[in-house]
Amino acid sequence: MNPTPPPAPQPVPPPVLQGIALSKSFGSTHALDAVDIAVRAGESVAVMGPSGSGKSTLLHCLANIERPDSGQVLLDGERIDHLREPHRSELRRVRFGFVFQFGQLLPELPAVENVALPLMLGGTPRREAERQARTWFAPLGLDGKEDSRPGQLSGGQAQRVALARALVAGAQVVFADEPTGALDQTTGQEVISLLVRVTREQNAALVVVTHDESVARWCDRTVRVRDGRIVGETATSRGAVANTGAGR
Repeated sequence: MNPTPPPAPQPVPPPVLQGIALSKSFGSTHALDAVDIAVRAGESVAVMGPSGSGKSTLLHCLANIERPDSGQVLLDGERIDHLREPHRSELRRVRFGFVFQFGQLLPELPAVENVALPLMLGGTPRREAERQARTWFAPLGLDGKEDSRPGQLSGGQAQRVALARALVAGAQVVFADEPTGALDQTTGQEVISLLVRVTREQNAALVVVTHDESVARWCDRTVRVRDGRIVGETATSRGAVANTGAGR
């Protein structure tokens, strides 16, 4: 018998988000120095480094919050770093989602309106926006919290609402800046595991800035930044295991 040939290797999909030779300075401080980074759909990447290493500046440049001094940012192969501000703002609202350390929910709005806000800003009628927003509550363990205001939610619940808001408009990339920094250890692990799982299920790319190794272990890869440069990159065993079957 002829031996069975090995399966053909699967083609590697192109990155959904790519930074090429990104440099950024603030006065005499070089926050980024010719950084290259790429993230694929459904992939989660943790960015780690000491304070002042450039990790938050890298996130801000990739998310089109800051313009790099030089280099390029590509989304689906198209350059986005040179867009005018109205288009940059629309991009951040429609194709990107954000989860911050303290959630940044609007305290005067109930949870469902906080989640629906990106849709309404994009022109979706209020009733339809709230209908779409409500579909996220049960999957994120928030059933019954739709009408609660942020001050009535626990820290973990508030971050779940922020996650729903980040994804409700169909974001291609979610940026999370220290998403567990204000939470206790147990709640933080629950939030990061949910964040990685849900973005993967939505086939969205995830970029997480964190100082916490236990948070980074949930992601597929960890990129380490020091003095504005990437100094190391490792695959993460927990992320690799969790990623089995991703994108199916």
